[in-house]
Formats: sequence, C-alpha cells, structure tokens
Amino acid sequence: MDAETAQTRLLDAAAELFYGRGIQSVGMDDIRSASGVSLKRLYQLFPSKEALVDAYLRRRDIRWRQSLESHADAQSTPRERILAVFDWLHGWFGEADFRGCGFINSFGELGATSPAVAEIARAHKDAFRRYLGRQVAIAGGEPRLADQLTLLAEGAMTTAAIYRSPEPAHHAKDAARVLLDAAGLK
Repeated sequence: MDAETAQTRLLDAAAELFYGRGIQSVGMDDIRSASGVSLKRLYQLFPSKEALVDAYLRRRDIRWRQSLESHADAQSTPRERILAVFDWLHGWFGEADFRGCGFINSFGELGATSPAVAEIARAHKDAFRRYLGRQVAIAGGEPRLADQLTLLAEGAMTTAAIYRSPEPAHHAKDAARVLLDAAGLK
C-alpha cells in the first residue's frame, strides 16, 4: 500500500474513532485495526499520537469549512449566506453520527494539556468567525455582529450535541434574523 493510501485510511479511521469516542479513549492499536494499516506504517507516517491528532484536526477543519462555505456561498446575498450557515448546521446536527463540534470536543479533552490542540481549535473558530465577518462586512454591518452570530452558532453546536436534536440550529437562525433586522441588513 502506498503512503498516500495508507495516510488516507489512517486519517479516515482516526476521524471516525476520535470523533465518535473521543481522542483520549482511542489508542494507536485502535487506529491500526480500524484502518488495516500496519502499526509500523502508522508510526512511519505519524510518529506520535499527537501528530495523528494534529493531522486529523487540520483535515477536519478544511473539510468542515469547505462544506459550510460551499453551502452558504450558493446563496445570492450576504444575508442569505449568513442565514444559510444555520441551515447547514441543521443538516449537520441531524446526521446520525453527530456528536458535537470536533474542535470543542478536542479542546475540552486536551486543550489544557496540549497547546497544539488548543491552537488548532482556536484557529478553526477564528476562521469560522472571519467567514461570518466577511459576510457581515459585505452586507454593511458592524464587526461585532459577526461575533454575535458566531456565538449563536457555537451555542447551537453545543446545545444540539447535548440534546441530540438539530432544532437548536433553527432557534439560532431565528435569533440571527432578529440581529440582522436590528442591524438593518436586508
């Protein structure tokens, strides 16, 4: 098996196991078994669990943001793009394997002991906030509106995970409409 195929299989297994069970409860043997890649090859590609966690989170960040932005950017106005974020969240929250935000979960598990995990989680959240900030700026809104919208989305992520319901996305979207209306963004 070539290195690219092995790496993909390892990252796929890590994504499923880390997200589904938590990073600390998954060992490298679990990744090896789930991926079908030998332990020797695993350690050649990822010399430590920390290196695998780093790669998993970075890939998750790229895929998450690309999916969200692709969905939202299909809308024609900044207001519609902002509201579409909450529609995308609703779809994500309704997935059978939804277990909350992988970055919030990772930060909760390892943020106090792993500066790398904490930094990746912050970078992901900052990128999401910047996306909303660009849409708010295009619409002519104040920068603080992006912070408010980000808090709505982040709160919805946590609430949806706790209650195992996609409905917090709809509640957050309703609140986002109120904020957009109050800001005069039509």
